[in-house]
Amino acid sequence: MPEPNTGCWLWIGARNWRGYGQIGAGNGSGRTLMAHRAAYVLARGPIPEGMDIDHLCRVRACVNPAHLEAVTHLVNVQRGKAGCRPTCPRGHAYDIYPGGRRRCRTCTRDHNSRRPSRATKGVLP
Repeated sequence: MPEPNTGCWLWIGARNWRGYGQIGAGNGSGRTLMAHRAAYVLARGPIPEGMDIDHLCRVRACVNPAHLEAVTHLVNVQRGKAGCRPTCPRGHAYDIYPGGRRRCRTCTRDHNSRRPSRATKGVLP
């Protein structure tokens, strides 16, 4: 049944550590297939050579063929970066550090202000 707000067909079976649905290959090899790739093949036919299957909805567990598109790896990566959340869950802008790591300076400051300072650690009241 589609998710009512997005139309995504959320995979309810096993998922890998990145949140993508997995399905057994069914040939006794012990191999698994990515559920979204299997859904694409069943609905649209073979995946063109060298192409990735992109989730247009940005939901990794979605297997709705209408939300899947075969694209080059470069396009898939660019779309993924464009879909990254520009703000933290509390709505503050992220600071971007070398290597692409993101951190919210405001939330980090708030978190650190609630921690005891090093000068007072181990001091009894």
